[in-house]
Amino acid sequence: MSGKSGKNIAKINEALGNTKKKKISQTARAGLVFSVARTRRMLKSHSREKRLTTTSSVYLASVLEYLLAEILELAGNACRDNRKRILTPRFIQLAIKNDDEFCQMLKHVTIIEGGVLPYVHPQLLPKKGQAKREYYGDSQEI
Repeated sequence: MSGKSGKNIAKINEALGNTKKKKISQTARAGLVFSVARTRRMLKSHSREKRLTTTSSVYLASVLEYLLAEILELAGNACRDNRKRILTPRFIQLAIKNDDEFCQMLKHVTIIEGGVLPYVHPQLLPKKGQAKREYYGDSQEI
């Protein structure tokens, strides 16, 4: 539909100075923090197929951003529970290992400086009455 109305709108935009459109990145359009262009580039370089749909990189970037937000929230909670203010790899490890779904998904991942979950086998713990006698001893020598 190319009539007078199209020309009039163009003239109005030109008069207002709206002739230049500001470029908006795919990341900004999607409302994400993770770079969509970088995700697309990585997808192209690591897959056999060089042709990708335009939404595949947006979808993957949004999924990665969501997963990272969840892990950081759990790690922040673990950090707060231990009364610390700095988020370390230890808290990320605790967050992942204490969540069943993340533990299953990242079971083959090693986090440097993460440590292990604290666990003492029940057989190694002293029995209720036995603990005091062994600690103080039946015969106290001075």
